[in-house]
Amino acid sequence: MLFRNGTTTDAERVAALHTASWRTAYAELMPGAYLDGPLREEHLAKWRARTADPEGRWLLLAEEGQELRGFIHLVVAADGRVHVDNLHARPGHLGTGIGGRLLRHGFRWAAAEHPGRDVYLEVLRGNERAIGFYERQGGVRTAERPVRLTADLVLDEIEYSWSAATVGAFAAS
Repeated sequence: MLFRNGTTTDAERVAALHTASWRTAYAELMPGAYLDGPLREEHLAKWRARTADPEGRWLLLAEEGQELRGFIHLVVAADGRVHVDNLHARPGHLGTGIGGRLLRHGFRWAAAEHPGRDVYLEVLRGNERAIGFYERQGGVRTAERPVRLTADLVLDEIEYSWSAATVGAFAAS
């Protein structure tokens, strides 16, 4: 498995994996018309913008041969914590350890670039596979709130956090 920093040339591959992941993980949580409709274009626009302006963020890709197997994207949030904005493994490769390896790389980046800061992420309620994964990784449920995904799509999300000390311990392992 090769891990490397993502660049502008990776935006389309990242968007495609992001979309495939959502279509699999959220098939029972989001309307099919949204997942099969504008989602791909929204993700592509998002990843083109993010990779064009990498300041304050980090995108790490996991590749096997020519296939993108997963990615993690972190950014410093307005409150000073490090936000795991996205963590995805390619459908069909879930449970192979890619997510855990990417998360640990993310913790190393956070500890090195933003020492002393907590790390957090959000996951949609109902995404039981991801919830179980974050709990096995030591994430602590710290908040729950609604999130507006589109004008007429509001779902509940759960926040998981890792203290700066926990992040440092994971980064050192």
